[in-house]
Amino acid sequence: GLSGPPGAGKSTFIECFGKMLTERKYKVSVLAVDPSSSTSGGSLLGDKTRMTELSRDMNAYIRPSPTRGTLGGVTRTTNEAILLCEGGGYDVVLVETVGVGQSEFAVADMVDMFILLLPPAGGDELQGIKRGIIEMADLVAINKADGDLVVPARRIQAEYVSAMKLLRKRSKVWRPKV
Repeated sequence: GLSGPPGAGKSTFIECFGKMLTERKYKVSVLAVDPSSSTSGGSLLGDKTRMTELSRDMNAYIRPSPTRGTLGGVTRTTNEAILLCEGGGYDVVLVETVGVGQSEFAVADMVDMFILLLPPAGGDELQGIKRGIIEMADLVAINKADGDLVVPARRIQAEYVSAMKLLRKRSKVWRPKV
């Protein structure tokens, strides 16, 4: 499961990671959750349009779905969709949540690993991303950490390493990494 603020590069990350997996002969399914219109209930399904290479890959399946008002960053049927993809022979199922917020981590209970993807230099990062989602993350990945953003990326990495030391451990065998 992957979550992060708008612009963190979730879809771009999934496309690159998905292509790497399909090149290694894995079958990959992507369940991308998009925000819904309060008027029609539908969505623009923009996340799939950002994964053009992966969407053409015969070993990949991308299913964008609108939230239709469901809270927690996923749809009402995301868990069932994961099971269907696994039953359909997909080796890896990636779930991209609608975005990030204090309660956008329902996917954490549906997946083997929950990744919080963050961009550097987004302002007051620790204030902007609330404790609830940080506590659920198995991995915090600082994305777009190149060029002029290397220094801010290292700073946010250090901030999150420090912050995560203060959180209650969810597992006896895994320590979340940044």
